[in-house]
Amino acid sequence: MKNYKLALTLLGTFFALTLISPIAHSQDKSAAKTVPVHLVITDSALRDEEELPPLQREDVKVKQGKNFLQVTQLIPAQGDNAALQLMILIDDTLNPSVGNNLTDVKDFISAQPPSALIGVAYMSNATVKVVQNFTADHDLAVKAVRLPLGSLSSMDSAYLSLISLVKSWPQQKVRREVLTVSDGIDRLRGEKPQPSRLGPNYGPVYHSMPTLSIDATSASEISQRYNVIVHSLYAAGVGRASRSGWDLQLGLSGLSKIADETGGECYSLGTSQLVSFKPYLDRLQKLLSNQYYVVFEAVPGKKAGLQRVKVQTELSNSELLAPDNVWVPAM
Repeated sequence: MKNYKLALTLLGTFFALTLISPIAHSQDKSAAKTVPVHLVITDSALRDEEELPPLQREDVKVKQGKNFLQVTQLIPAQGDNAALQLMILIDDTLNPSVGNNLTDVKDFISAQPPSALIGVAYMSNATVKVVQNFTADHDLAVKAVRLPLGSLSSMDSAYLSLISLVKSWPQQKVRREVLTVSDGIDRLRGEKPQPSRLGPNYGPVYHSMPTLSIDATSASEISQRYNVIVHSLYAAGVGRASRSGWDLQLGLSGLSKIADETGGECYSLGTSQLVSFKPYLDRLQKLLSNQYYVVFEAVPGKKAGLQRVKVQTELSNSELLAPDNVWVPAM
């Protein structure tokens, strides 16, 4: 009888181990199916008059769908981790009257800490001309800022110029951000022939751009792909499109879309020319001083690609600015 009971006990133990082993193996396998992903977030005060306490790792939640992802590190972008590459990207189709505002941009560059490398470039003809590469000599960057040409070329698109910049930007593990000064009007794709609503005998008819530029969406996605945060200052351009309320609104919407989706901010007074850039650059400076690197564990897909995430906090005076999507490599 004792031998019989012992045999039953051993048999039960064997089956238990048989059942537990695949479960444990499955859990280990599941736990291994994550990859570390990092992005830069900004702690933006809901009330500017109040100081922001430093964020702690437990203050930041990264959500994907209904699931919260594990946040492994939260590193303030300060001290040894304060390195910043900031490109000032000015649209050459802007009205030269923006010159008074560019003095504010020069003062902003001069006020940057030594850890900030500043570059200056101009948008024209759907490409970008870098007139000053990233430099810690801020005086050189200030001298590179000039009046926009205030003229049109054959292919003016602020979005294609931004794409050209981001794609040619060597990847480094530092904050990479752009401040564009533009009206956001896509003059390259501003008019497209469409079949006449009156019938085929009327031939193709040209209309104003019916909706947001498709290149604004592409510029946003590519900026997110390469971890580039885009901020914008709205300024008035030249030409017929700059007198069209429809085109002006679409241009501002394109700038706002890219800023919102990459974790930046777009500064404007509607489609009116800003009287001064200074209060908005002061706001930008405050944002740059409250940024963090977040490292979290993401679940990779079969192929590398952008994944939608939401970064949030429950702190009462904080609002986290972050990209809508992050690039997750394949396992």
